[in-house]
Amino acid sequence: MLTCLLLFCACRMLASRVFNLVGKRAISTSICMRAHGHAGVVKADDFSLPVYVNRRDVPLPEVAFVKDLSAQQKALKEKEKASWTALSVDEKVELYRIKFNESYAEMNRGSNEWKTVLGGVLFFLGVTGIILIWQKHYMYGPIPHTFSEEWLSMQTKRMLDMRINPVEGISSKWDYEKNEWKK
Repeated sequence: MLTCLLLFCACRMLASRVFNLVGKRAISTSICMRAHGHAGVVKADDFSLPVYVNRRDVPLPEVAFVKDLSAQQKALKEKEKASWTALSVDEKVELYRIKFNESYAEMNRGSNEWKTVLGGVLFFLGVTGIILIWQKHYMYGPIPHTFSEEWLSMQTKRMLDMRINPVEGISSKWDYEKNEWKK
């Protein structure tokens, strides 16, 4: 009883100390950022701006995949403004890759993720099976004698002799004159 009281008091003092520190703003976000290896101010994304989405149900994303173009890509974009017949196949593919990350064929290609999922499921089923076998072997006792066929037949005979539930139960299905089950 005394240890419970001491533990309760210690937890209460610790909680009041934490709330006191938080109330005085002793914990600063800049300290937390330096603790995680960040120096200075962390750049936050502006979620009000459109973002690139590469999905089959969004065929034309709002922004291009490549935001900062290199000098070669800028020259290619200038060349794009002229006739497309002057562009080679590789240049057309490069222009496509500036706008999109993957083609529909690449998006629809299958992955091998199902193998990992199936392997994980089978692993955990195996572990569960091993645990059940271990429990049956080391934790559970022997099966009670009341599950034996001899005991069940004696119990049934006793219930028939006592005429248990004679209207709709087991006794109603027993023929006492012929000493056998009714058909």
